[in-house]
Amino acid sequence: MKDVTPFKFEGLLKPSFIALVIGGLIVIGFLSTSFYIVDQTEEAVITRLGKYSSTAGPGLHYKLPFGIDRQYKVNVKTVQTEQFGFRTVSSGISSTYTNQSVESTMLTGDLNIIQVEWIIQYRIVDPKAWTFNVQERTETIRDVSRSAINMLVGDRTIMDIMGPERSAVEVEGRDFMNTTFQGYGLGIDVIAVKLQNVDPPTGVQEAFDDVNKAEQDMSRLINEGQQAYNAEIPRARGEAERNIQEAQGYATERVNNARGDIARFNAVYAEYRNAPAVTRQRLYFEMIEEVFSNTDDTVIIDRSFTNFLPMRTLGAGER
Repeated sequence: MKDVTPFKFEGLLKPSFIALVIGGLIVIGFLSTSFYIVDQTEEAVITRLGKYSSTAGPGLHYKLPFGIDRQYKVNVKTVQTEQFGFRTVSSGISSTYTNQSVESTMLTGDLNIIQVEWIIQYRIVDPKAWTFNVQERTETIRDVSRSAINMLVGDRTIMDIMGPERSAVEVEGRDFMNTTFQGYGLGIDVIAVKLQNVDPPTGVQEAFDDVNKAEQDMSRLINEGQQAYNAEIPRARGEAERNIQEAQGYATERVNNARGDIARFNAVYAEYRNAPAVTRQRLYFEMIEEVFSNTDDTVIIDRSFTNFLPMRTLGAGER
């Protein structure tokens, strides 16, 4: 049999070797716990002995090692989304969804049941508040969102929610959520609330579709009538204004002519009072001139003669 020499540990137990190993572990631990990298979309919340110390931006940073300083990275650039009433199982060209009918079923203000599916989009704006102020952050966001949409749906009729009040629910829901989250100190800003599907229960879907179609037809007819009104009324008003202006011009002309006639009559009357015979003779001549001014081939005769004797021919160049 061969002699088996036992493995000797005497060299490994020397104090110098142990010190070297301990020193190497300390260096590795120091390096691995002293530096950290923050991504471009993130900010890091730094705590020292469990208490908030600072917030670091993107890049390579140093912190006190061995757990004295700890970093909590928070994504502050990406817009995050929460879905209500449905879940996206797989996304792509043909996305797959699952329905969450219990979450989406609500009661409207006119005591009708409606199923509402919506999403909220938010971004973290205060990494410190997001890290420390609220423990169950996602659950809080979902609870507040469900409460807001339930309240707004319960204040409106089913036809308003499916029609003209849909955008109002989105805007008021966003404002209500932001106010509530600010009160909680959650550190987020709700960018948008979008109602995806607003449908009545399956049993009355066809009836509501008919009502929606009727309302759309009504809106279309109202718009067409308004368009016709806008096309005709301004034209009619323009014609009325033109007629009024023409009538005013005609009235002004008649008044001015009448005033001129009055002034002429007064002037002639004054002359008549001074020389009645001369004035009467002049008026007679003026009347004759006016009567025959637009006539051609006019012959003036003396009616006291028994024979036809032209005294003067009033025509072009004839005497």
